[in-house]
Amino acid sequence: MKARNLVLAAFACLTLAACGGVDPDSPMGQRQAIFKQMLKTSEDLGGMLRGRVPFNEQRLVEGAAELDRISRTPWQHFPQVKDEGDTRAKDEVWQRQARFQELARETEAATAALVAATTATPLNSTELVAPMQRVEDSCKACHEEFRAY
Repeated sequence: MKARNLVLAAFACLTLAACGGVDPDSPMGQRQAIFKQMLKTSEDLGGMLRGRVPFNEQRLVEGAAELDRISRTPWQHFPQVKDEGDTRAKDEVWQRQARFQELARETEAATAALVAATTATPLNSTELVAPMQRVEDSCKACHEEFRAY
């Protein structure tokens, strides 16, 4: 009888734990996953350029291309109507769509410029600091206007 009760209690705990998260297939879940991927990639690149992570030219070039690719994807997961649930996006995302889209394009332009800077040979890490800073600044600008902390 005790084993049965333990199994039922464990099952109940797992079921309740699963209810608290965001559906990964929802627009909110999709964009959160993309933004986490963008953050991880950006942190790796910034770490290489600031000396916190060993500089690896191939990883930097590949990371810049990956960041550019994924920077174009989260915007499609912002539906025309505000999400239900606990979103970190401010209401202004839906109220000021033109500005939100403008900042999205600025982020895309910054990541494209970073990729362009990685085509110079030989690759000079000090020349990549400014393009990487523009990427980080574009992310920060959007967060300051449209993300609730």
